[in-house]
Amino acid sequence: LDGTLLNTIEDMAASTNYALAKCNFEKHETSKYRFFIGNGINKLFERVLPEGEKTAENILRVREHFLDYYNQHNSELTVPYDGIPELLESLQNRGIQLAVASNKYHKATKKLVEHFFPNIQFTAVFGQLEGVAAKPDPIIVENILSIARIPKSEVLYIGDSGVDMQTALNAQVDACGVTWGFRPIA
Repeated sequence: LDGTLLNTIEDMAASTNYALAKCNFEKHETSKYRFFIGNGINKLFERVLPEGEKTAENILRVREHFLDYYNQHNSELTVPYDGIPELLESLQNRGIQLAVASNKYHKATKKLVEHFFPNIQFTAVFGQLEGVAAKPDPIIVENILSIARIPKSEVLYIGDSGVDMQTALNAQVDACGVTWGFRPIA
């Protein structure tokens, strides 16, 4: 979702900076968030906290303020990447099953997908759930495949980061990395 279908960097940065300020921590430039995002929100908060402050307690404090703010403001600056709505519609019209596997927490994943892609009938939309391993663990892909009922040989996993490519490798499905997302070509 983030960095592949939607450019969420501005809202993620604004929400995290809001939470950091509420907890009296230094904010970061938006451009730095390209490398903070990618392994779920708790990892995001760990990455943005200063050295010596990366405690479970501080992560939870930042998380609480972030969730309150992001749940209300998560689509103000977010936009689909150019051509993505049309691409999804074209694939859907060809009968290709589409799914979303995100490390963004589940509630926000569902809300953003419904907001930005209301005409797309995704087979499954999964975000990060408490107690379920985050990507690159393959469980999210395995859960989608159990719903889609298609063999791994018919899957193409598309993402913008090393986490995505490792998820596809761990799930034993083909992958394609996009170059318009958060991470540079490496």
